[in-house]
Amino acid sequence: MTAVPAPQEPAVEDFAGDALAGLSAQPKTLPSKYLYDTRGSELFEAICEQPEYYPTRTELSILQDEAASMAEAVGPRALVVEYGSGSGIKTQRLLDALPDPVAYVPIEISHSALNASVAELATQFPEIEMLPLCADFLQPVRLPASERPAERVLIFFPGSTLGNFDTDAAVRLLTTMRTEMGDNGAALIGIDLKKDPAMIEAAYNDAAGVTADFTLNLLDRMNRELDADFDRERFTHRARYNAIAGRIETHIVSDCAQTVRVAGRPIAFTEGEGILVEYSCKYSQSDFAAMAHRAGLVVTRSWTDADRRFALQLVEPLPE
Repeated sequence: MTAVPAPQEPAVEDFAGDALAGLSAQPKTLPSKYLYDTRGSELFEAICEQPEYYPTRTELSILQDEAASMAEAVGPRALVVEYGSGSGIKTQRLLDALPDPVAYVPIEISHSALNASVAELATQFPEIEMLPLCADFLQPVRLPASERPAERVLIFFPGSTLGNFDTDAAVRLLTTMRTEMGDNGAALIGIDLKKDPAMIEAAYNDAAGVTADFTLNLLDRMNRELDADFDRERFTHRARYNAIAGRIETHIVSDCAQTVRVAGRPIAFTEGEGILVEYSCKYSQSDFAAMAHRAGLVVTRSWTDADRRFALQLVEPLPE
């Protein structure tokens, strides 16, 4: 059974307010969630297919190889809640492995991506109730009740998306998960592990330029939705690994001194000035365990690939 998701994508006024606030700050920033309009979501799926982008294929291999172990750890009749569900490829492997999941609740900001994912999953898993929510998972959401009672809530957060937040914001998100999962719940979270910086940087600077197109698509979106007049030819994608902070920092960089209008307001850029649009934090196992502990969670199981490039971590509430 599939519920029809109500369109709750961020209003233009929210986008305009966030854009103007971020572009007026020093240094300039834009929230990474705005990268994922319909075109951005399509480009991200293409990024995942690039040979340099190891996280997706590595995580998929872990899900394939360790599915039985994960299913045993989660247990039967889970209500599966996924933050930022995207295309649902990883979800297919998880739902196929879990014993008798009662319902699936994808929370996705892109209405088109949500509809496409749910339509595909509903066909593959007709016995699982589909309860999609078109919303920003960073905002409080009310989880729908499933027709069949669930033994526990499992929050699924793959793709190393947690790494898009700085440490304090990541802890806040983990704390939200702790609240939503309840005392008997769990979360299965993908994290990208620290490794050779050259391999990390290559993943965010693919030779085909798909990641650059994904990043610069944000300028096209502002032109279309906020009546901006960015000239893409005057901006460059830049993604560099900050070894001290342990993260990729992605900027859209102005190639010259220029003034751009956004929602009727002039925004001045100096040559070489960047807009920070995304973090991609990399963790050690102890880094992640410490963040989880701050959120009232403990790592109970961990699965990695043979080269220890990526990990899926099962966290549960800290015992009282």
